[in-house]
Amino acid sequence: MTSAKSISRSAPSSVQATTIASSLLTVQTPGRGFTDLTAEIAKFVDEVHADDGALTLFIRHTSASLTIQENADPSVLVDLTTALSRLAPENAGWTHDTEGPDDMPAHVKTMLTQTSLQVPVLNGKLALGTWQAIYLIEHRNRPHRREVVLQFVGSHQ
Repeated sequence: MTSAKSISRSAPSSVQATTIASSLLTVQTPGRGFTDLTAEIAKFVDEVHADDGALTLFIRHTSASLTIQENADPSVLVDLTTALSRLAPENAGWTHDTEGPDDMPAHVKTMLTQTSLQVPVLNGKLALGTWQAIYLIEHRNRPHRREVVLQFVGSHQ
């Protein structure tokens, strides 16, 4: 059981949502791996003069996904790519192979990860932790053009 002394919470705050701002982020991936979107997303938050609210990200594909992961040690991303490849290998005897041997494993990897994220925005900044970044994960071997819908709902400055 957790002691009440080890948990604290700030006072609740509320804002009236006065802004809904949307943008389409287009990303050319280099092929399988992680692409850090954090700086571009922070730029969007700044451009819409966001104050407090929620940012939703949605990727419009079934063979790529989104995640929030560590940005300090690049070996984390290498290990995550390896783990996903072990969970959905190309040589698993998939039935769906019309678009190549990497397509069905890419669909499985997307199912195991996320197509949508929501990140709080506080005082005009993404409320990410110190070592967190927002990544697009390309699950296909070849480069692809990917689209991510960004939508902020909240108050503006």
